Amino acid sequence: MKQLIKKRQFRLGVLINPYAGIGGALGLKGSDGPAIRQSAIQQGAQLLANDKMKRALQELKHIAADVTFITASEMMGQDCLSECGLNYEVIYTQSSSESQAFDTEQAIERMLHHGMDMLLFAGGDGTARNVFNKVGQAIPVIGVPAGCKIHSGVYAVTPNAAGKVALKVITGELVSQLEGEVRDIDEDAFREGKVIAQHYGEMRVPHDLTYVQSVKMGGQESDELVLQDMVDHVSELISDDPDCFYVMGSGSTVNALMDKMQLSNTLLGVDVIHRETLIGSDVNAAYLERLIHANPHRVKIVITVIGGQGHIFGRGNQQLSPVFLNQLDKQNVLLLASKLKLASLHGRPLRVDTGDERVDEKFRGPISIITGYRDYALYPVE
Repeated sequence: MKQLIKKRQFRLGVLINPYAGIGGALGLKGSDGPAIRQSAIQQGAQLLANDKMKRALQELKHIAADVTFITASEMMGQDCLSECGLNYEVIYTQSSSESQAFDTEQAIERMLHHGMDMLLFAGGDGTARNVFNKVGQAIPVIGVPAGCKIHSGVYAVTPNAAGKVALKVITGELVSQLEGEVRDIDEDAFREGKVIAQHYGEMRVPHDLTYVQSVKMGGQESDELVLQDMVDHVSELISDDPDCFYVMGSGSTVNALMDKMQLSNTLLGVDVIHRETLIGSDVNAAYLERLIHANPHRVKIVITVIGGQGHIFGRGNQQLSPVFLNQLDKQNVLLLASKLKLASLHGRPLRVDTGDERVDEKFRGPISIITGYRDYALYPVE
């Protein structure tokens, strides 16, 4: 009898700053700090972040069976998920009756440890800063706008829009990935009529699919232009981060990149470059295992989607052994593919088949794909 393979559950983190936006209606110009929070509560301010997250989660109720919701206790997510009738796991209990920024960061740390694929969070710019402090570029995030200050580019336009984009990611629909800026202003200065904004970094934010570059008549991608755009972008990334070791996979797309860098390339093999110089040609698995062992977190890999079935590991690149891949950070995979190539999969996920189920699991979930010049998409791996 053929064994049925159980579909992998998408692990969605849900996190709420319940006090986000509490000072907005009262003209307090923010909600940072216990004094402002206490003043707002004494003046009868309403806690609205929970209701806004509920609007986002309503978009996901019909696919809830395919999602594992992980969250923090009470008003930080548990209450909202319970009110929506969704099953969930509480993996963090807040430190006091009123959650603090510390709780937001600790909850996210626990969620990441539990294999979170994406984070859906409600708050304002202060919350976005807390999220960035722990997430960085590790996973995609979607902000549900609930704060007084929404200067950061990580928030959807409405709570419902946040839920709809999350739905597309979870169901494996091709979506764009933007680099959303995390910005916050000095609230004390703002209350004195001064706007002092500070940039803290960028996070990976899913967005409705957009074709903004490399198009010709009819909105269709041009293969040659897209290839050139991808090559230009990755060559800039390599130039900007020369201390990393870049493992160059096989295939014509990587070959075009090596040509641009004026480096010889093993078309059906694996090469290694460092400081824009070829240091290893047609290397084997043992070479790569020694390389990453000696340089943890400083090895990146450039690969393309292999074959018509959408494999990224385990087909045609056996030099990338499970031992090597187990030490490779997922965010250090530079995966190149045009949107048309991804669309040709007709919704089928990308595949990993390394021969080690634990390593395969590490790369499952949404992955960033370079689809053009500074143009990214998110697509699922199973």
